[in-house]
Amino acid sequence: MIVAGFILLAVGAADLVRQFAPRRWIGYLSVAVILLLLGSVSDALLPMVLAIVVGALWVWCMPTGRPAPLGFWPAVLLAVVSVGAVVGLGARADAGLIGAIWHLRSPFGEVPFDLALLALGAGVFLLESSNLVVRAALDGEHTWLPADPADPAASASRETVAAAETPVASETVDGVSDDATEDAVAMSATLPVTAPRDPRSGFKGGRLIGPLERILVLILTLAAAYPILAAMLAAKGIVRFPEISRDGETGARAEYFLVGSLVSWVIALGAAFLVWWAAHS
Repeated sequence: MIVAGFILLAVGAADLVRQFAPRRWIGYLSVAVILLLLGSVSDALLPMVLAIVVGALWVWCMPTGRPAPLGFWPAVLLAVVSVGAVVGLGARADAGLIGAIWHLRSPFGEVPFDLALLALGAGVFLLESSNLVVRAALDGEHTWLPADPADPAASASRETVAAAETPVASETVDGVSDDATEDAVAMSATLPVTAPRDPRSGFKGGRLIGPLERILVLILTLAAAYPILAAMLAAKGIVRFPEISRDGETGARAEYFLVGSLVSWVIALGAAFLVWWAAHS
């Protein structure tokens, strides 16, 4: 259990540093120090070292600025390792120095330190790391992604495509010769081409909605509030329905919504399963 908690905490904290820390090396150093302190007081130095190694490998395998080189598989391997650590290793009888002074009560009873660390690691992982997993799943299925208007490379690419697809008139119109028409087209080609703004571009709410949704799914699942959970998931589909209904014949938005939502829910339910199993084992 403690191994899975440290691994999820290290991976989740590393991704938060990559996303929000202005100086990453300071953030990585802070995460390493916190993990070292937790490992020292809980007599879990070996799981702590393993977590740092896994976190470093995760940062390499799941980059933020480009598609993941190994696709979706690092997330699958991380899930297998986490489930194996919780199911196979179980809880420890002695939590070290902090175990002697640790007392945390909840509506469900006493919460041991190892279980609290696992819940903390699962929650941190659901914040930013799960966004990377969802993105890798969408990339792996070649699903349409909303364009980022702040990305100049993407904007230039769209302008190039729009310019390439612009039809060129080569016939004589109203007595104008082909040469004159070609000269006019050549002059217009030198002007900057502005691609029409994609109404689907600029969606940034998913970076906030996704983590909040996963945290709510985790809490509601652990609290056995299944009717509220079902209502929340249904409400998301209802809110998104007008947007999806304008998709036309391509189905790109519907595919984007379904793949992203299902992967996000599976991650949150998997985290809830880990914590539930650890609490009842």
